[in-house]
This record gives sequence, structure tokens and C-alpha cells, in this order.
Amino acid sequence: MPKLRNRSHYPVLIIGTGIAGLTSAWVLAQSGVKVLLVTKTTDPADCNTFWAQGGIIYKGTNDSAAKLIEDIIHAGAGLSGEEAVKTLAVEGPKVVRKLLIKEVRVPFDKTDEGELDLTQEGAHSVSRIIHAGDATGRAIEISLLNRVKKEPNVRLITDMTAIDLLTTHHHPHDVQIRYGLPNECVGAYLLDNKTNEVCTVFADYTVLATGGVGQIFLHTTNTRAAIGDGVVMAHRAGARIMNTEYVQFHPTALYDKKANHFLISEALRGEGARLRNQKGEYFMEKYSPSLRDLAPRDIVARAIVEEMTISKDDFVYLDLASSYNGDEPIPERFPNIAKACADIGVDIEKEPIPVVPAAHYFCGGILCNGSGETTLSRLYAIGETSCTGVHGANRLASTSLLEGLTWGYHAALSIKGRFGHAGPEAGSAGSKAPAVRRSPLPGVGAVPASKFQSIPDWKQPGSMSREDPALILQDWTTIQHTMWNYVGIVRTYERLKRAVADMRELGNRLAKFYHESTISKDIIELFHGQYMAALIANAALKNPESRGAHFRKE
Repeated sequence: MPKLRNRSHYPVLIIGTGIAGLTSAWVLAQSGVKVLLVTKTTDPADCNTFWAQGGIIYKGTNDSAAKLIEDIIHAGAGLSGEEAVKTLAVEGPKVVRKLLIKEVRVPFDKTDEGELDLTQEGAHSVSRIIHAGDATGRAIEISLLNRVKKEPNVRLITDMTAIDLLTTHHHPHDVQIRYGLPNECVGAYLLDNKTNEVCTVFADYTVLATGGVGQIFLHTTNTRAAIGDGVVMAHRAGARIMNTEYVQFHPTALYDKKANHFLISEALRGEGARLRNQKGEYFMEKYSPSLRDLAPRDIVARAIVEEMTISKDDFVYLDLASSYNGDEPIPERFPNIAKACADIGVDIEKEPIPVVPAAHYFCGGILCNGSGETTLSRLYAIGETSCTGVHGANRLASTSLLEGLTWGYHAALSIKGRFGHAGPEAGSAGSKAPAVRRSPLPGVGAVPASKFQSIPDWKQPGSMSREDPALILQDWTTIQHTMWNYVGIVRTYERLKRAVADMRELGNRLAKFYHESTISKDIIELFHGQYMAALIANAALKNPESRGAHFRKE
């Protein structure tokens, strides 16, 4: 029996179950709005949020929105959107308090006096980060997920891969609908990973919360699912994307010959850890005399690459044992990091940690406003798949969870407001024939049923079963090595030119492969991965200016 009825309708479709998607689902459901929440993973907690370690910005002693704004803009290399930064700095801590602390009750660490334990991380001017040990993302994800699972207004379905967005300009049989302005997103084609059946799912509002792009690089801290699905689908549908050249590389991922790139949190450097090369020399003062080991991530990542290039070593060391200044014992403050290091034979209380940079966060994405609305009517984008303007050319530590939470919350409020009341009154969730609730304004209220009825079901692009694992693996190897070597931490014109050409050639081959084959999750992900890689490589080639995470060495 299929998980979803084909051509079913929901007031809101949310794709992605990280902090942004869960927040929107929770807030909408609490307002009485029916939500279909889907993820392509088997475990809805299998997302980048779960693995976020350092913490989430709240508010520190002697802190202010103005100080946070200054820190974000400085880290973003002057490319941040001022209104977005102001929204995050002013509204973000309020949402943390309202949702995470009071309603969901995430178990953040506290001092002996019962106050929230505040820490400082790289490029922050004050201590303003709250955390749950070194597994803050896990605590937030599980807390939100448990609430959402119990919410009767949310239908959560796993193992559903989004193929394409449904739009009124691209899909209807009715030519007259195609002439209508503006173009509107009215749902998505979703693949059931287990049955390979494709469902046409209609929605009055679609929210993309699909996460990052890290898996298109050889070395990454991201989960397997992070390949840029949302950005690719939105771009194909006609939504504007922005700043795709700005991919942040985390300076410190655990070096492991098995290539398990476990994130070593910025919080270690916030509590005294220092970087040194294999000669034992502390080197960050050479690259950032004032901030040293607390410099922004792009500066630290390039410094590590430079040291590795000079020494021809495969890694540098992060020395916590010699300079830890925290109050708790190291294994209690960083239990998950201690365990991950112990698994490869490193005792972080006595030995330095071998680290290398890895692709970590996508600063660009689908352009959206302060409520998550994109340039495509009825489509919202929140979390890492979006480009709010907050991060500019480089992200400040611990802003990602706050941005996902804040924009997830504001997107839910915006959608709720567009229905004009607590929730839609007509058209039950999952119904096959939604009631007609015409709105006087485009993009407001429910979609007229005639627009749904004109959109056809998915048609298989080909009839051949050509899912050869060896071919798919080789194509992924090409994508990941090309992006790491040519579009990585240090870029040049010749490298980027080669990357664009290679991705174009691979794209032509994959297009033929895609149109001859029956659909599958692996084929969709490969197609999306190549498309995302091409978007990033092209943007990087076109931008000659070195700024933040986009560093051109000519």
C-alpha cells in the first residue's frame, strides 16, 4: 500500500526535517494548519542539524543585538544583507527563548547557579552561545522531532525523495493556466524510495528545508543526504538563487584515514585549543595577529591549507590538552568529540587532535526574504538551502541553527497569515479533491482546484533499468574530486575553468542517462549533485573577487 495517495492535497508541504523544517511544521500545526512533512532519509533525524556540535546563539552578559550584528557582518566579509542580519540578531534570541527553552525545553547546559552556560566561539566578541554538551544539534533535533511526531496536524513520511517542484508555468495541460501571472509552486513530485512509485502531491504552500551541499565535495562534515536538492529544484522551477560560490569549509574535521570526517567543534578553540603544525609551531598569529585561533573560519581554513602545503603534511594538530581553560573536565565538556578521537586512538586530555578542513556549510542558496518567501510565488525556503543574506561571504559560528530556527518560525507565521486565520477551513489534508477557495490576490490563501487538475502525473523519462552502481559511483567520484581539487578552499581561474568544462561534459552525459532510465533515488541524487556542482563552479568562475569563503589565488 502506498504511503501517499496519488494526487493528494495538503495545505502545506514541507520537504526536510532539520531544525528549519521541524520548526515550521511545529508552529503551523500548533496554529491548526495541516502539514505534510517528508524526508528522503529513513531516519528523519539523519540531517546536518543532528550533527551540529558547538551551540546556538542566545544572548550573553554585556551583549546586545548591535554587537551580534557587528560580529556577523565582519565574519560575512561585508557581503551580508543588513535587514536579514538585523532580523536574526533582534528576533533570533526571542525565538530561542520562546520555542527551544520554554516550549520544547531543549536540555541546554547550565551553570552550578542554574543559569544557562554561555560560551564563546570563533569571531564572536562575547560569550553568547548556549549548548548541550558537544551535541547541541542532536538535543535540538530530537526535542523538536519528538514534539512533531506527537502532533496530529503533522503527517511525517520518510523515504520520500523530491524529484521536481510543480509549477503553473511548466506543468499544466491547460495552456490558459500557463499564461497566468505569476508563476506559482503548487506542490512536488515525490518518489517512494522503497517502491519507486512517484506521487503527485499538491500543496497550497511548499517549503524547502532540504539542507546543504557538502556531499558534492570529497571531504565534508555533512550527512549523506546533503547534495543541494532544494536549490536544484528551485532553480529549475525559476526561483532566483544567490551566492552559490560561497561554500564554507570548516577548519577542523577529525583526520582519519578511513575518511570519516567527524566535526571538531569551534567550541574547542573557544575554550583555549590552539592550532599547531607537525613541527609543534603555533601558527595562527601569522595569519590573524589579533584574533589568532578565534579568527573566522575562512581565514583559519586557508591558514591550515597553507601550513599543510608548506610542510607537505596531510594534517595539522589542534592542541586542547595544553591550553584548555574550561571549568568542566574535558571528557564531560566534549564527550562525543572525546569518544570519536578515542576511536582512532587519540586521548584528547593528553594528545593533540589531528585535523583537516572539510566542506561544511553552504552560505548561498535560494534567495528569500525575512519570512522565507522566494521569488517563486507560494514557494518558501528556510535553513541551509536558503540564502537569507545573513551569512554573506562567510558564516559566523553558531548562526546556522539560529537562522534555521528563526526563518522556520517566521515562514510558519507568514503561511498562517496567508490563510487569513489559524488554518484552512476547507479541503482536508490528504483529500483527493481540495475544495475551491479562490483568493483575490495571487499567492494568498488556497490554490484554485483547476490549477491542480491541469497538472499531469509523473511520466518515467525512460524505460530502461540502467542503475549500474559502478557507473553511479564513478560519476560521484568525478563530481567530488573535481569540486575538491578545483572549487575547494583555494581557487584559480584555470582550476575553475576546468571544473566548469568537466561538469558541463558530465551533465550532458547524465542528461542522456537520466532520460533513458527509469527513476530511482540514486539517479535523482546523482542528477541533482552534478547540477549543484555546476551551479557552484559557474558562479565561482564568474566572480573574480576574493571575499570570505570564495578565495581566488591568481
